[in-house]
Amino acid sequence: MKTSDALKEIILKKKEKILLAKQNISEEDLKAKIQNLPPARPFIEAINKPRTISLIAEIKKASPSRGVIRQDFNLTEIAQAYRDSGVQAISILTEEDFFCGSLSYINEVKDIINVPVLRKDFILEPYQVYESRFFGADAILLITDLLSKDKLSELMQIADSLGIDCLIEIHDEKELKKVLSLKVNLIPNEVTQGGQSSGSRNNSRKIATFGIGINNRDLHTLNVDFKTTERLFPLIPKDKIVVVESGIKSNQDVLFLKILGASAVLIGEAFMEAPDIKKAVEEIMGW
Repeated sequence: MKTSDALKEIILKKKEKILLAKQNISEEDLKAKIQNLPPARPFIEAINKPRTISLIAEIKKASPSRGVIRQDFNLTEIAQAYRDSGVQAISILTEEDFFCGSLSYINEVKDIINVPVLRKDFILEPYQVYESRFFGADAILLITDLLSKDKLSELMQIADSLGIDCLIEIHDEKELKKVLSLKVNLIPNEVTQGGQSSGSRNNSRKIATFGIGINNRDLHTLNVDFKTTERLFPLIPKDKIVVVESGIKSNQDVLFLKILGASAVLIGEAFMEAPDIKKAVEEIMGW
């Protein structure tokens, strides 16, 4: 058991990093630079397939609980292995200090594989949503534990106006209740982007589409408990898109989640520690 609160340490460092990023490029500059970017790839659509379970394959060099997971970390080779395996989407850890990630990885990977990329990080404020779009993310992870209901709604609204999807991560019943009670009033792209649309959204849509991610890992202690999914999944309405994260290590785990009704699994460590990534994907997914 960890004695310190891992999440608190990560967030303190993340706030410093955001301040430094803003000195490098202001929010106004980011907004100007994303005006003419090509539309984001549709993440939710890619992972929401009937009668099948999709794979969001993660790129993660290190973690607070494990340290460096993949010593011979070669971004190009990892992306190619995932491409050749036929994954539905990619998740990239972009946090630098605890996960050895980088925002630059996103477009490097998108040059190799044509599936949507999720930015997995600790997103706390609007600046990071604009930053995510600028650096090529097609979707962002929002962690319910870190955000008030109003802040969650605000960040989801901004993401939607930029044409990027959200995966909202939960860990317990209280957080699920918060997510299910969200009211996100969408604003047309033209209004948010000064007359230009930087996304490919249907402006007649009033409700934000998002995925709910059940994370079996406690972000404070870093312990993994698969019972989190068993407990929370039945409480989620059937029409929601559910992604299960952490602790998925075998084809048996994937089959269990498929029968349960999950739309997708997000798997990182099991692939990152495998000598042959493509083989590991095929074995765990049963492809």
